[in-house]
Amino acid sequence: MPDQLNGQVVDSVTIANTKVLAEAPAMAMGSLYQTIGNSVAMAAANAVYAQQQANVTYQAATTLGVTKLFAQNKGQ
Repeated sequence: MPDQLNGQVVDSVTIANTKVLAEAPAMAMGSLYQTIGNSVAMAAANAVYAQQQANVTYQAATTLGVTKLFAQNKGQ
């Protein structure tokens, strides 16, 4: 086994490692931004769903209230 390393091999490995380390913060921030964007989109979708469900409940309550008012007036 040779005791000496080829300088070109050492340089290429060093450059590759430096490139990976240099790109890591940008990759991490990109991943973070995607996660935040997905979370905000899910929160908006959940808010819309909650509004739709509340609207159904409000309509049912209004219909029931109006029906009871009309039923009272018929009895008089």
